[in-house]
Amino acid sequence: MKSLKSYFVFFALLVTLSFACQPAFTMEKINLNTATIEQLMELKGIGEKTAEKIIEYRKQHQFKSVDELVNVKGVGEKTLTKIRDQLTVEENKKK
Repeated sequence: MKSLKSYFVFFALLVTLSFACQPAFTMEKINLNTATIEQLMELKGIGEKTAEKIIEYRKQHQFKSVDELVNVKGVGEKTLTKIRDQLTVEENKKK
């Protein structure tokens, strides 16, 4: 009986921990066409200088795809792979 109780406690602990490890919220994607320097710097592998380069790039070329991010000096395929799911590209409607 003690063994069954131990398994139950272990199972309950396992279930509790599995829920505790889930994020409490889903992170909103960062729009490359409107993100601030601070938002860009939240991305793993993007520092202040690279964030500035992203903003300079988009002043000349509005992002049509997340893949275009590799056109920014300092952002390679590996970095893009790490952060792709955190990014989106939506048209920046300035009027």
